[in-house]
Amino acid sequence: MSQKVAFVGVGRMGANMARRLKDCGYTVSAVHDVNREAATSLAAELGCAAPETLAAVTASADVIFTVVTNDAAMRSIFCQPGDNLFLGAEGKIFINCATLSPAIHREIYEAAKKAGAHSLEACMASSISHAREGKLYLMLAGDEPVYEQVKGMIEQMSVNRRFIGGPGRAAEVKALVNMVMNINTAGLAEGLGLAAALGHDLNLIREVFSQTGANSRVLETDGGDMCAREHDCWFSAEHAAKDSGIAQGIAHEVGLNLPLNDATTAQYEKMVKLGLGGLDKSGIAELTFKGRHA
Repeated sequence: MSQKVAFVGVGRMGANMARRLKDCGYTVSAVHDVNREAATSLAAELGCAAPETLAAVTASADVIFTVVTNDAAMRSIFCQPGDNLFLGAEGKIFINCATLSPAIHREIYEAAKKAGAHSLEACMASSISHAREGKLYLMLAGDEPVYEQVKGMIEQMSVNRRFIGGPGRAAEVKALVNMVMNINTAGLAEGLGLAAALGHDLNLIREVFSQTGANSRVLETDGGDMCAREHDCWFSAEHAAKDSGIAQGIAHEVGLNLPLNDATTAQYEKMVKLGLGGLDKSGIAELTFKGRHA
């Protein structure tokens, strides 16, 4: 626990990861976010700094976690001229947790080597509460000896974890996870929407689904919300569109046609265009139930 830790990107996931490590006895030295209010508020809570520059974040810590929104944000924090995380980064370890394209993870891995630093992927397949409780499921990739240097810290954050391989490999698997999850969510929304249109009791339909081949994890997590139109955001439709789009891009690169993923991506992109991107992914039911959004 002698390693000092910093975080870049302290939305709900990043902030709760920082709180967890603080609770476990690690020194959280700095937090940074484009939302300065979020960073300064969390810094006051944790008793750490909230530097305005990325270089100052790197200088403050041995291990820097990043949880950013997309490839462009990732490239910005690491590669923008004038101020970036690789300034003075020799010997530092960067653990990148957001769901991004495999290509950007490989790009940052190579840039880290040039800076004398190390880059690991720690892709998350869990919720906000899991981050706070140290119950994340993590998919890791990069150089395994570097992973071993931070394994104790990773174990405090996760209930389970898998080291998958070289740079980009964890991001590939995370893309597969979210692709299948989003397809399942879209399929459930269509099944429940059709059941509602036929006048069935949706509680009965969900119980039947749970006992048959229609069962799925998303039936448990999203089915009730779809029926009740309760779409408080745990994983947004906007993020679902991005993540399904990542899988779509990977499929194109290897010459595969994935029509179910293409249709799911289009549905989530439609939600964004309709101004529903801030809803939870369960909000895709708003597109399938009669009398809701067209």
